[in-house]
Amino acid sequence: MTDPAFSSSDFHAQSSEHVLINIQSQTDGLSGEQVKQRQQQYGPNRLTPPAGESNWQKFLRQFKNVLLYVLIVAAIMSWILGRWTDGAVILAVVVINGIFGFIQEGKAEQALASIRNMLRVHTHVLRDGVRQQVDAEELVPGDIVLLESGDRVPADLRLIESINLGVQESALTGESFSVQKNTDPVSAEAPLAERFCMLYAGTLVTQGRARGVTIGTGDNTEIGKIGNMLRAVEPLATPLMKQLGDLGHTLTRAILVLTVFTFLFGWIWRDYPVDELFMAAVGLAVAAIPEGLPAVITITLAIGVQRMASHNAIIRRLPAVETLGSVSVICTDKTGTLTRNEMSAQSVRLSTGELAVSGVGYHPEGDITSDEQLPTDAQNQTLQRLATAAILCNDARFDQETLPWQLHGDPTEGALLILAAKAGLDPASVQQSTPRLAEIPFESSHGYMATLHPAPEGNTTLYQLLLKGAPEKVLGMCSRVWTPTGSRPLHLDEWQQAIDSFAARGQRVLALAEADTADADIAMIDNPDGSPDLSAYQFSLLGLVGIMDPPREEARHAIAQCQQAGIRVIMVTGDHASTAAAIGSQLGLSEPLQVITGSELENMSDAELQQKAAQLDIVARATPAHKLKLVAALQADQQVVAMTGDGVNDAPALKRADIGVAMGMKGTEAAKEAAEMVLADDNFATLRTAVLEGRTVYDNLRKALVFLLPTNGGQALVMIAAILLGITLPITPVQILWINMVSAITLSLPLVFDKAATNLMQRSPRQSNEALLNNVLLFRIAFVSVLLMALTLVLYNWSTSQQPDLARARTVAINCLVGAEMVYLISCRSLVSSTLSLTSWLENGYALLAIFLLTLMQLALTYMPFMHMLFGTAAIDLSDWLMIIASCLLIYLLMEAEKQLTPRLFFRK
Repeated sequence: MTDPAFSSSDFHAQSSEHVLINIQSQTDGLSGEQVKQRQQQYGPNRLTPPAGESNWQKFLRQFKNVLLYVLIVAAIMSWILGRWTDGAVILAVVVINGIFGFIQEGKAEQALASIRNMLRVHTHVLRDGVRQQVDAEELVPGDIVLLESGDRVPADLRLIESINLGVQESALTGESFSVQKNTDPVSAEAPLAERFCMLYAGTLVTQGRARGVTIGTGDNTEIGKIGNMLRAVEPLATPLMKQLGDLGHTLTRAILVLTVFTFLFGWIWRDYPVDELFMAAVGLAVAAIPEGLPAVITITLAIGVQRMASHNAIIRRLPAVETLGSVSVICTDKTGTLTRNEMSAQSVRLSTGELAVSGVGYHPEGDITSDEQLPTDAQNQTLQRLATAAILCNDARFDQETLPWQLHGDPTEGALLILAAKAGLDPASVQQSTPRLAEIPFESSHGYMATLHPAPEGNTTLYQLLLKGAPEKVLGMCSRVWTPTGSRPLHLDEWQQAIDSFAARGQRVLALAEADTADADIAMIDNPDGSPDLSAYQFSLLGLVGIMDPPREEARHAIAQCQQAGIRVIMVTGDHASTAAAIGSQLGLSEPLQVITGSELENMSDAELQQKAAQLDIVARATPAHKLKLVAALQADQQVVAMTGDGVNDAPALKRADIGVAMGMKGTEAAKEAAEMVLADDNFATLRTAVLEGRTVYDNLRKALVFLLPTNGGQALVMIAAILLGITLPITPVQILWINMVSAITLSLPLVFDKAATNLMQRSPRQSNEALLNNVLLFRIAFVSVLLMALTLVLYNWSTSQQPDLARARTVAINCLVGAEMVYLISCRSLVSSTLSLTSWLENGYALLAIFLLTLMQLALTYMPFMHMLFGTAAIDLSDWLMIIASCLLIYLLMEAEKQLTPRLFFRK
């Protein structure tokens, strides 16, 4: 139940007094009775848990796969044939596949649970005018919440009091900068990132103090809305799963049609006994079913998972391995993904010229240079003066025990401290030796922070007043510029050009200034009402500092490699369009950049957005709903979309994308649980490596399919041909089971270890609707199936003509069929190029090992007496082996010839 007065969506547009009236609260908090009533009405401040599945339901859902149904049929048929062990082995493959999927598959409710955990904090409230600490779950609309630096916001709040308040909202908005908050209402149409009078659940207070009235709890918070959105998002089936599903249906229909046709033909035209025909039909179905296929698929994907894990890409859902290979668009979050999510000073403008700052993050390592040279003495003196002011007029501090240093406070102020450290100063020592006598905290209303300190050593004045803030505010208060030899007049145009230059590079600009005073009366500076008047002081400008969350250097290279591979990269961020465009240019996104804002995207129809998305490079000021809409538009255009992100706000889009990629180091748990893949090093470049591995997995999986299907097809054709010709079966059903068990998986598995093709990342992404097996490969499957059938029948007939021994002839046929599969394995190492080279035969050691082991198994089948009893085989002599080897080599040459001729003669584009 929800009170309409409390469900308003425009609290940010109302005055704090009006909000208190609407929400029926007061500045000293609710009464105990009001709290009890509202707790009954609104429930606890937590997200509604989703309706979960039982473990049995989750386990059974792993078997909703046509290929697994085919395997189950194969097991039943094996039992009908009396092969209880064989049936049990096949069924074991099915069960193991289900168990593996049950363990690997992450559930969407885990993402929701991670979001709920963000609300499980303690907070301070005013109730009955008394300050008290309560569990955040006990909050109700109308509660007055008290916050200070370091607190996590427990619910959605409308500010009614704010003192120097800064809040980190990157988990919701994607912005790196800490946002300065105040109590002034904003426009009703203001996007979430610009509602400066609001605090949202799950965000973090980085500085200052605040008092706010609770206007949304549980599902009615912004995080709650994201959770509801996440619940409503249905994950899409991966391209591979769609294609394998289609293949499974096709195989099932084909096997049933062939089995029924063969049974009817033998019964009506060949007059076979019904019981004998039934067993032959069962043998045909067993021969045609590729029971090794699901196992090969699972193992191929699992090996891909291991390879990616070695490159810091952790796969949470097996099919995601292959999906990476078909990605055509990467929608990437900016903060923490393409950038470091650590503010860094990049540029400094002094009276003596501009300096460049190297080094990123919270490492006090880097150089400050002028035109790639060390600063002059004058520049160095000016830099030291500015760096000292940056340390003293600063509320942040660092824990310096480990690298990188651990920041406590606002990221922008942290960047200034790192700049000072690079200039050779020790922030902690400077702060300790120069105490702060008074301060004016930063407020957005006046746009600066000011602090008063004892004068520097050797100065005849008594006090030093330092100023730091927005350049338009600070420059307006300065009349001169500080230099080592004395101040000079300030020329505003000169400094405005520097400001514009910094802004064009995506840098946030801060100005620092100082004033000397002998006035010991500092009451006006220590004024708590937030309306200081510093017009009596003559400030000298120390300089400008350009700060930004810098792009990762490796991300720049990775984007270039993705573009070379035909993959578009779209940056989706909560930043302003100008800042996003500057970062996009530095990262090498396509020029000229096509940029739209979230509000523009929201106003587009689905058709308009689908058309626009085809050229987009950047979406700025994006909300979770905007990200979802963008992903849906790209998918409607048949694009395979990867979405990267690290914040709570990214979770719905991560789940909806064909593959969601979360950051492992700085990503929220909600993002990780919603994603199919986690980058353990938060490095966009790792995604490029994962795409390469994904394409390799797809290539190797196709090789395994092209190998498996003709081997089963050839066995099935042998059965069909025998019935159509009215001859004794050259291979019995139990012998077919032997071939399937020892050769299908043994010989196909080495293909999954093949290395990536040299031109793999120069290929364009395959289309999402592209068939798993194209016309050329389908023809090859049919051609090789016929070859295997013909070879088996010819050698079977040759053996019976040499010596009328059925067991011996069948043994020759079995060894011939297995030998042909061995050489076909080598041919399948490349589906396009010739393998008539020593490298193709020797490069994959697993292939040689598989051929060696299978040869030993075939020798055991041929010469061990107990195998003769089990499988009806017999020993063969040297002349038989020579005939088998010669026939297999001939088959290999025919396979290689087909590989070169078929595309040119029949399937030319």
